[in-house]
Amino acid sequence: MRILLVEDDAMIGESVEEGLHGENYAVDWVRDGRGAELALGNQVYDLVLLDLGLPKKQGLEVLADYRKRGGAAPVLILTARDATPDRVKGLDAGADDYLVKPFDLDELFARVRALLRRHAGRAQPGISHAGLTLDPASHEASFQGQRLTLSAREFALLQALLDPPGRVLSLAQLEEKLYGWNEEIESNAVEVYIHRLRKKLGADFIRNVRGVGYKVASAT
Repeated sequence: MRILLVEDDAMIGESVEEGLHGENYAVDWVRDGRGAELALGNQVYDLVLLDLGLPKKQGLEVLADYRKRGGAAPVLILTARDATPDRVKGLDAGADDYLVKPFDLDELFARVRALLRRHAGRAQPGISHAGLTLDPASHEASFQGQRLTLSAREFALLQALLDPPGRVLSLAQLEEKLYGWNEEIESNAVEVYIHRLRKKLGADFIRNVRGVGYKVASAT
């Protein structure tokens, strides 16, 4: 899953970025409203973490313009403005949730998981499909009732393919889900992860849709 972090405070931004990486998210971090607009115009994100008090363009303006252009990613506002009118303005501008600074990172991660789950149309916290179960909160996985050992990127790749299952993702889309701007993408990295997952889950679990990309097999 790829997240856009829009935060001008270096200390907060570094802490959140590091924490999100530890939760297996790919993160792009920008520090002002204009940078946020450029990022949202050029990339597709699964979720946006948006500060309100930004240089160059305020967060509420960024959010309102993003929604007017049809941007559909969940937006979680992170701000020190805790007055009720500020929260109402943010929600009315198109935000999905609101977290007041200072906040606990564990609460932030829980809200991120909840928004991603809601956006994917899931009510349950875990993801289950064709004998495979993923728990995004604990990063644990099982297959056919047996615990499954996955690397961080293997877990993230499966989560991308399973949220929702059956969707075809191209190689480029999978790379975008797994890597942020500052992360080097090794040659054939996604194919290597898929090969490893097929060895663990069976050759037919992840299917190649010729000329399009990859998807998980239908549940039987």
